[in-house]
Amino acid sequence: MGLKDPGKGSRVNGKDWKGQKDPFRIKRLGVTKPSNFKEREVKKLQEQQYRARLQELKQEKEDVKKQRIADLKRRREIKEEKERYEKLAAKMHAKKVERLRKKEKRNKLLKER
Repeated sequence: MGLKDPGKGSRVNGKDWKGQKDPFRIKRLGVTKPSNFKEREVKKLQEQQYRARLQELKQEKEDVKKQRIADLKRRREIKEEKERYEKLAAKMHAKKVERLRKKEKRNKLLKER
């Protein structure tokens, strides 16, 4: 705020006793964004490449995780199937043994008559 400049004449609003303020300009402070279009394009391209690579890495990680889960499920299914067949085989064997025992018992009873 400087004193009134006599060469400027009187102010429009009539407040001649107040000092004149300079307009607030960001450029005067030295704060500027890159105005060069090529620089912005290069930066934008780098950002896109970075995001693409990040997405690719995330996708790879997700694929590995899904593959691991699928393998685990497959192994569990195979194990359950194997256990089921073992139970079935044991059951069938027990039935066969039971049939033989009954047959032997019948034969023994027939022989005793």
